[in-house]
Amino acid sequence: MELLTIFSLKEIEQKAVSWNDIVNFLTHQALDFGLKLLICIVIYIVGKKLIRLLNNVLEKLMNNRNLDVSVISFLTSLVNILLTVVLLITIVNILGINNSSFLALFASVGVALGMALSGTMQNFAGGVMILLFRPYKIGDYIQAQNQEGTVKSIQIFSTVLITGDNRTIYVPNGGLSNNVIVNFNNQDMRRIEWTINIAYGTDYDKAKSTLLDILSSDNRIESNPKPFVALKALSPNSVDVLIRAWAKRSDYWDVYFNINEKIYKIFTDKGIDMPFPQMTVHLSDDSRKN
Repeated sequence: MELLTIFSLKEIEQKAVSWNDIVNFLTHQALDFGLKLLICIVIYIVGKKLIRLLNNVLEKLMNNRNLDVSVISFLTSLVNILLTVVLLITIVNILGINNSSFLALFASVGVALGMALSGTMQNFAGGVMILLFRPYKIGDYIQAQNQEGTVKSIQIFSTVLITGDNRTIYVPNGGLSNNVIVNFNNQDMRRIEWTINIAYGTDYDKAKSTLLDILSSDNRIESNPKPFVALKALSPNSVDVLIRAWAKRSDYWDVYFNINEKIYKIFTDKGIDMPFPQMTVHLSDDSRKN
């Protein structure tokens, strides 16, 4: 009986010692991990500031070398992502995660993400193609993918447009590189086109000469090539007159709206009728009797 009691006491002492060791080990590990986590947080905050500083220095260096603004925007965006990846790998190393297992996991995740985000990689490739062939640059007014606006920046995955009403639109580079892009800034001159409706029975020659006088009186409209006025179509409710004239790209909208206003006022003064949609109904003798 005494032997059993002594044996039981020894087991209890061994268990107490082992539990104390476990508690001490867990406490030590928690403190060690907490310290590492605190260091990682500090490194992340400092690292992000350094990345921002390096990006600013890189941008200034490229500006001093007079590189294209589109290239600068693309490269700074790319460098920012690469440096952020390096920072995250550094943090993982400090936390004590095995590099080989982390890289294997990263490779597996990369393959899965590559399949899931094939469109994203297409956007990246599209950004590279845009920088190589330069269908547009920062500051150009473009129309593409059913959107239009002034190019604010060309990033690695998308192009940022600012619309006329100050909206910001992000257009994926993949679609831009594979579809039609209309660049309104490539040429100094633009052709402006109007279609004016006059009533049937109106003196067409008078209307045509009046339109030519209006165009020739505006010094923003180019004399070469000369303004063009012609009868476009005989529509059900009106005679459609086509007008074409050339002006500087910067004057396009001002000329367009000013000429619209002049045509309306001068046609009204000269009695040239501009009809609205209407229908003429002829009554037969039978319908009158009824």
